[in-house]
Amino acid sequence: MATYDIPKTMRANVLLGQQKMQMEERPVPTPSAGQLLIKVLSVGVCGSDVHYYKTGECAGFQVEEPLILGHEASGVVVAAGSPEDENRVGERVSIDPQVPCRKCRYCKTGHLNLCPQMQFYATPPVDGTFCDYVLAPADFAFTVPTQMSNNAAALLEPFNVGLWANMEAHTTLGSRVYITGAGPIGTLTALAAKSFGASEIIVSEPNPTRREMILKHGATKVVDPTEDGFTTDGIEADVFIECTGVTDAIQSGLYALAPAGTCVFVGMGSNIVPLDVARISVRELIVTGLFRYVHTWPKSIAAASQPFVNLDELVTAEFTLEEAEEALTSTGDPTSLKSVVVVNKE
Repeated sequence: MATYDIPKTMRANVLLGQQKMQMEERPVPTPSAGQLLIKVLSVGVCGSDVHYYKTGECAGFQVEEPLILGHEASGVVVAAGSPEDENRVGERVSIDPQVPCRKCRYCKTGHLNLCPQMQFYATPPVDGTFCDYVLAPADFAFTVPTQMSNNAAALLEPFNVGLWANMEAHTTLGSRVYITGAGPIGTLTALAAKSFGASEIIVSEPNPTRREMILKHGATKVVDPTEDGFTTDGIEADVFIECTGVTDAIQSGLYALAPAGTCVFVGMGSNIVPLDVARISVRELIVTGLFRYVHTWPKSIAAASQPFVNLDELVTAEFTLEEAEEALTSTGDPTSLKSVVVVNKE
């Protein structure tokens, strides 16, 4: 069994307030029973991290005290809080950043992602993974294959969002899928749709660079919603997955659906959006929301192991832990798809 020298303190890049971050020295946490101490390797930058950094708020959660951002993480197990987990020391893992209560009716009925007592990395007041070491429940740290890179293991977290969206939409062999948005989540959703066997994956995206990129990562066709005369009539998709939160994309996407089609809202934008309820009714469309994911990690590891799913190719920039603030601002570059903070190298 591997052994590690664990220091008493660690580095952490901490959000102090809007657009203000600072390197700090923090104590290394000690794992309790059922927990693992994980040395962080790579952390993907998520849109929620950017929202917290720029505005101090995201999806109703407010940053009211210093917060460590980052929740898309891979790492290596360096210590265990329970004897039965000590054989996991040395394993490389991808971390599910959810810590549910496991006791409420939602957890008990298989909807742990909806747990009202959920503690989620980098969601106030819970610290995230822009630091050297984190604690995770042993059953929420998933061993990754040796051939999977640290960056790819970190990107399994957002890949799970795309996977869960397709599971909620019942994407299957031969499905025609329409996706709005070719950002990181839209791209990962397209790859997930392909892994489920979708025969057509049509993606709407105004940015030409991203349209070109997503054709290499799952999409069979791209459309530009800013073109004169753009319409979604005639697409007749079985599945519509909305990844932008933009009102026009939401409304036009519903018109892309065939009768009995399913719409899944992934992107978060305006809280209130007018919808054509008559069309939803007469076509018997199914419209549902999506919040994170549940019980998807084994499937995502299997899907990411398919040869056409190359998560490493989605990484367009790497930063050190000290450069985490630069990583957060880099997401505004339209040529950048996914930024990763390399906290440690194993």
